[in-house]
Amino acid sequence: MNESPDVRVRRVVDEIYRQESRRVFATLIRLLGDFDLAEDALHDAFSAALIQWTRDGIPANPRSWLISTGKFQGIDVIRRRAKFNASLGHLAEQIEIDQIAAEDVDDQSVEDDRLRLILICCNPALSPEARVALTLREVCGLTTEEIARCFLTTTTTLAQRIVRAKTKIRTAHIPYKVPSQEELPERLETVRQVIYLVFTEGYAASQGESLTRADLSGEAIRLARLLIELQPDPETEGLLALMLLQESRRKARTTPSGDLILLEEQDRTLWNQEQIAEGKALVEHALSSRRFGVYTVQASIAALHAEPAHFAETDWPQIVALYQVLMQMAPSPVVELNWAVAASMCNGLLVGLEQIESILARGDLSDYHLAHSAKAELCRRLGRLDEARISYERALSLVQQEPERRFLMDRLHMLEHSAI
Repeated sequence: MNESPDVRVRRVVDEIYRQESRRVFATLIRLLGDFDLAEDALHDAFSAALIQWTRDGIPANPRSWLISTGKFQGIDVIRRRAKFNASLGHLAEQIEIDQIAAEDVDDQSVEDDRLRLILICCNPALSPEARVALTLREVCGLTTEEIARCFLTTTTTLAQRIVRAKTKIRTAHIPYKVPSQEELPERLETVRQVIYLVFTEGYAASQGESLTRADLSGEAIRLARLLIELQPDPETEGLLALMLLQESRRKARTTPSGDLILLEEQDRTLWNQEQIAEGKALVEHALSSRRFGVYTVQASIAALHAEPAHFAETDWPQIVALYQVLMQMAPSPVVELNWAVAASMCNGLLVGLEQIESILARGDLSDYHLAHSAKAELCRRLGRLDEARISYERALSLVQQEPERRFLMDRLHMLEHSAI
């Protein structure tokens, strides 16, 4: 059955919005110089596209059309405001005179705009929490709810951080430009943190029907490559290596119907060997510099997981040793949890279980479903089925991700059959 013109245009506009909206938004911020004005202009441009593309057809270069339309929508808003503030009229004229025409915006300038936007969002004048939240929201388009789950905090708290960050940028007149070579290093760590949080949301989505979001993990890998081009750094190479090594397992992590497959059960012939080879080479280069950090150590762990042809051949003692290094560099309950799981594989299930119980007894990770799921798995393997059931049920009460929910339900059903 053929689509009507308006249905086809809406489908195309929706797809372009998913793929291009944050690129268009980044360029509009450069052209208009204001977050909120650019956001309004972005939505006005897409609304106009629904009407004009249905009437006139889809343009040859939709992105440039949207940038051009959004820019002039923003200029119109500034002119209307100029009735109350004469300086804004001059600003509108300067935007038209000084900025390049949207049809002259090439792919490289748009990509530069995205990196420029990340760097302004990571300005040291903002608090570390605000930098990450603002970048995830404005550069990558994550919802406030998704970001809140990344931080294990409330949606209201995240929304307030974002509003305060925008206000700070506006009132402090923070310039929309790439920092100088002298200023750049101090921003790299926050930028890396942001990129990895985006990747994490794409590699293991915090909620929804799908375990992964390839658009987000792919975007994070692309941004890391851009950052290396702008400012080569061993730890950024380590970050890119970590993401490539984790991403290499994407096809093996779920069944065709979208159900979760644990690492030990994955078909390793489905792993992307090109990504593994690139990731391992980046790890070796970063380690040889002796100027690496936590991402490179995590990448080293991922490389050890990627090497053997079979799960049973995993070098668990080396992985445990690397987690101990990681705990010294950046101690956290999550790192400790990962160390406990690895320790259970080479030092015995009871060693890992006791450590996880210690973490939970302190109140750390009490609302983190993976901690309860890990405890349940160890209890199940030890034959402590009642404890396993309680922990699986606790994890199930916390999980927001549908494939993980189904996995936990299957584990509970398995326990019920074992008890019969």
